[in-house]
Amino acid sequence: MKRARGTLSKAEYGHFIDGKEVFSGELMEVRSPYDDHLVTSVSCGGKEEVDAAVAAAKASFEDGRWAGKQPRERARVLLKAAELLAARTSALAEAETEQTGRCVKEMKAQLARVPEWLEHYAALCQGMEGQLPPFSDATHLNYVRRLPLGVCAQLVPFNHPLLICVKKLAPALAAGNSVVCKPSELAPVGALEMAAILKQAGLPDGVFNVVNGLGAVAGKALAEHPDIAKLDMTGGTETGAIAAAAASRNLAYVTTELGGNAAVMVFEDAQLEAAVNGVAFGAFIASGQTCISAKRILVHQSLYDDFVSRLVAKACGIRLGDPMDLNTQMGPLVSKRQLDLVLQLIGTAEPQGAKLLCGGKRAAIEKGHFVEPTVIGDVQPHMTCFQEEIFGPCVTVVPFSDEAEALKLANDSRFGLGGAIWSRDVARAHRVAKNLRAGIVWINTHHRNDPSSPWGGFKKSGVGRECGWQSLYDYTEVQSVVVSMDDTPFDWFGDSQRYN
Repeated sequence: MKRARGTLSKAEYGHFIDGKEVFSGELMEVRSPYDDHLVTSVSCGGKEEVDAAVAAAKASFEDGRWAGKQPRERARVLLKAAELLAARTSALAEAETEQTGRCVKEMKAQLARVPEWLEHYAALCQGMEGQLPPFSDATHLNYVRRLPLGVCAQLVPFNHPLLICVKKLAPALAAGNSVVCKPSELAPVGALEMAAILKQAGLPDGVFNVVNGLGAVAGKALAEHPDIAKLDMTGGTETGAIAAAAASRNLAYVTTELGGNAAVMVFEDAQLEAAVNGVAFGAFIASGQTCISAKRILVHQSLYDDFVSRLVAKACGIRLGDPMDLNTQMGPLVSKRQLDLVLQLIGTAEPQGAKLLCGGKRAAIEKGHFVEPTVIGDVQPHMTCFQEEIFGPCVTVVPFSDEAEALKLANDSRFGLGGAIWSRDVARAHRVAKNLRAGIVWINTHHRNDPSSPWGGFKKSGVGRECGWQSLYDYTEVQSVVVSMDDTPFDWFGDSQRYN
């Protein structure tokens, strides 16, 4: 069944600054990666727009119009926003598909859950408690409370635009901060629509601002702005390191969710069909354009041949096509640049001695940036296709002999974002999970996420965590207050004998 192509509510979007839509700078086209039709146009900003947005956010924070509200009041706004967002998820999913090329079936499933983040942090902010540490001097009371940071900068990528925007925004607002967001130039609409939803829900003007623009211009200006208290970004490792360094020069807090190259270990006792289906889902959902996508598939040698033949058959059977068609199983990559980069990395495999077991080429489809689902065998750990993150529908498969070798291969990466284990041996699964150097580990599943579950990586995959209590805490400053309860006069420079 074919669905009509989705339409956005607006042909043009401005920035969203201080509660108003602001048109400034040249218009930047947003085009479909499937058929290149014009999806919408947005104002393209730079330093001037970033300065205006940060100033609006700073003013909104300093006068307490949001930070000064009680947690229950903030929670009501977040819950209303969740309700409004839930009513619009179908239309927004189509908008996300048009911008990113990700199948509308996937986007509808993903966006149906996004309101949960607003609901979750509405609850958490009402339950956030201070502390009463024991103080060695019984005549003094020490209490500790958490206060919002101030103006927070958020850089959002193209692959899960609205989800990642809300994952960052919900804890930031729940804690009482003001925010300036720079969405991806490839998919800016979700953040802009979210700004309108929050305004309708009662968020005061200036508390959430959106500046459209290129990462090298608007993103750079935001990351290095002296008035931001925190930078929270999702993106590539190299870009993340540059942005984090810029923010750190102003001593801003930094949270980054960066590159990944997830290893999946399939042990000899795994349920074979479930593991094949799970790996295919982990590898090819979102056309492989997700940081925790299954990339390095490590299979026990006793299962290797059977597993690989089944995975290849599965990959070859994936239906590519119009992402707005509910029957399509995989859409195009987001851009021609991304297509070229993925093909370039796949192209290193055979010259280095690996073997293309299926795919490896641009798909024979008349339009769109499609890469065939690709499986690469005869892979050695030193090869580029094993060590580098191929941000597309491509996996490498490598056999292993025992648990120690599986872990050695899995941990042989500069990344440590996600990983998965397929085994029916409960003790081994937990033992391997403990020794896998990754921030997110799945056992007999993949890609599962929840607002309550910490999300982030080890090594070059980033710093800090999204989701859970930690994300809310990371959007706060700790303030320690020490109070004297002693009415006895105190004069250090008086009778010194008294203190002997």
